[in-house]
Amino acid sequence: MEEHKVNQKENKEEPKNHKEEKTVTLKEPEYLKLKQEAEKAKEYWDKAIRLQAEFENTRKRLEKDKQDFAKFANEGIITELLNVLDDLERTVSLAQAKHEDLPAFLKGVEMILAHLYELLKEYGVKPIEAEGKLFDPNFHEALMQIEDKNLAEHTIVEELQKGYLMNDRVIRTSKVKVSKKGEQKQT
Repeated sequence: MEEHKVNQKENKEEPKNHKEEKTVTLKEPEYLKLKQEAEKAKEYWDKAIRLQAEFENTRKRLEKDKQDFAKFANEGIITELLNVLDDLERTVSLAQAKHEDLPAFLKGVEMILAHLYELLKEYGVKPIEAEGKLFDPNFHEALMQIEDKNLAEHTIVEELQKGYLMNDRVIRTSKVKVSKKGEQKQT
């Protein structure tokens, strides 16, 4: 069996306080095994570096995709709203042209509203029921109170501004006028 010697000569320019390098004698199978393991280690190191670079590229690409998604997520609804805007502009143009057909104008506005309500419904938006219901602070915001002996206390008398749910989550509370019992005089 051949023996391999690994010779490491001391660099004469180094200071003398360094440890003296030694010669190690190994049997050929041990030497070949160490050499093979060193090659594997180099191969694994190269793979690790490539994987890290690939990971960084993927992370950057995902971040860019996320930013693009955030930028253009509302594109569909905006496109639909532009159609509603076009309808409103045509209606205003007709009204400004002194067409005095009020029922036709009103019908046009009602059609635009119906189109807008349908669009909102497609995106999971629906109005909150308010008038005649009991006040619920999760869905309603009381702006006024009115005395009414004929209604149960905290009944919504009037809706001042509609509230909306989007996929069953409140996106705007209803602004309401709420009933309260009048003070009763004791005799």
